[in-house]
Amino acid sequence: MHIIKSTDDAKKLIGKEIGLSNWTSINQKQIDQFAKATSDYQWIHVDTDRAKKEMPDGKTIAHGYLIISLIPSLTDNFIHIENLARAVNFGLNKVRFYAPIPVDSRLRCRASVLQARQRGDALVLTSEVKIELDGQKKPACVAEIISMYFFKKQ
Repeated sequence: MHIIKSTDDAKKLIGKEIGLSNWTSINQKQIDQFAKATSDYQWIHVDTDRAKKEMPDGKTIAHGYLIISLIPSLTDNFIHIENLARAVNFGLNKVRFYAPIPVDSRLRCRASVLQARQRGDALVLTSEVKIELDGQKKPACVAEIISMYFFKKQ
C-alpha cells in the first residue's frame, strides 16, 4: 500500500505500478444481479442455455460495465490518502475491452499512476488499470481512471 499525504507524494508514483489485486471470480449470480440493476438483459450475459449453444466457449460473459464497476473494490488497497475528506470518481479517459470475460473466470487488477496534479483542494489522480484474466497474457480490459481525492482542511 502506498501512503499519500500530498500531491507531491502522488507525483512520485507517476510511471510506477501501484498495485496488483488478488484473484477474484465472476459468477452468474453477479452477472444476473448487474443485469437486473441496469436492465441490460442481453442474452450473451444472462441466457446460459443459449450461450451453451451459440457462444464460442459455451458460456455467458460479464457485462463490460460490470467489470469497470469492480475496479474501485479491486484497487481499494493500492493507495491510502492521509487526511482524506472524501474521494470522488471523476471519470474515464479511455476504456478498451480486448477480450470477453466468461462466467466463472478469475480476474485481477493491475494499476499504475499516469498523472497526479492539484486542482483546488483536490488531488486529481489518473491511473491506468488493467484487468487481467487468469491464463491469458494480454489484459481483457484497459482503462484510464480519474479520481479526485479531497484533503481535510487543516
